[in-house]
Amino acid sequence: MARQYFIGMVISTAMQKTVKVKVARRIAHPKVQKIIKTHKNFLAHDEKESCSIGDVVRIEACRPLSKMKSFTVAEIIRPAKTWVDPETGEEKR
Repeated sequence: MARQYFIGMVISTAMQKTVKVKVARRIAHPKVQKIIKTHKNFLAHDEKESCSIGDVVRIEACRPLSKMKSFTVAEIIRPAKTWVDPETGEEKR
């Protein structure tokens, strides 16, 4: 049996070995049948601290690691778009 997984974007890396991932969904309203965008934020364990803000990642369910954390980062699907400023030479998002 496969584990539960979601695909979302990293929105925060402020904690040690933890990232906040925003998972967006599109659902139809039951009465009006209009498509509504909803989202939920999950805390996921990032052992190597390899994620950065803006990365698209796949998170996978695991045993509860803390009160709010029951997912781990399985893979980075697409890294965040970055570019180098030609005047200063620093990397920006």
